[in-house]
Amino acid sequence: MFLFLAFIIGLFFGSFLNVLANRIPRGEKLTGRSHCEFCHKTLFWKDLVPVFSFVYLWGKCRYCHHPLSYQYLFVELVTGLLFVITYAYVISGGIFNFQFLIFNEFLNLNSLIINLVYYLFMVSSLIVIFFADLKHGIIPDKIVIPAIVVSFAYLLIIHQSSIINHLLSALLSFGFFLIIYILTKGRAMGFGDVKFAFFIGLFLGFPAVLFAFYIAFLTGGIVGIILILWKKKALKSAIPFGPFLVIGSVLGLFLQSVIIHLISPLL
Repeated sequence: MFLFLAFIIGLFFGSFLNVLANRIPRGEKLTGRSHCEFCHKTLFWKDLVPVFSFVYLWGKCRYCHHPLSYQYLFVELVTGLLFVITYAYVISGGIFNFQFLIFNEFLNLNSLIINLVYYLFMVSSLIVIFFADLKHGIIPDKIVIPAIVVSFAYLLIIHQSSIINHLLSALLSFGFFLIIYILTKGRAMGFGDVKFAFFIGLFLGFPAVLFAFYIAFLTGGIVGIILILWKKKALKSAIPFGPFLVIGSVLGLFLQSVIIHLISPLL
């Protein structure tokens, strides 16, 4: 029941994240009624029910019948799925033992709520960054900076013992990406990626941040090669790197207990 509830809540949050991912890069106001991007007709509640409205209307605007982007449906479903995974991750104490229907005895209700809200906020931020960069080629400061502030406050208040680890990870990540940015004169990545790297380091800490960057560069390289071979991109074409950093961050977050277990004998 809790998993189903997390999924439903995630669907509705996904609808809101769609608004953020589309409006922030375009500099639009976040207030005001939702409207069709093509006929600009104001949408009513029956047009905004997550997943159901898209399927019921066959992926078209009710008023002008213009096909809608499948991003709307995909973001809602991905958010619902990640909310379920995040709930399971928090309830299980971060080790995914899948006995999360019985509260971990080391987690009291207050810490459970704080951790759940924190990780849901972080995951939501990553979702917005993924689609904003994928569609518009922008990693919005309006998402990254609040995420940095919230992450630092969480570490400062809840996890003081690991704050040095996370701060050093953030600074080293920032420095590494800044060097790439300077040496390539911004051709390899934008400065938004540099700021985003700082957030990832602060959020994940060591060693999860290394795994996140490894996955990001690996998947980014593979996708880039495939696009070049398919002649969808030229050798010097720009490919948004933010989505790959998000994929690496999500995997680094949820698999960090596995990562620590594997490398601890080497440390």
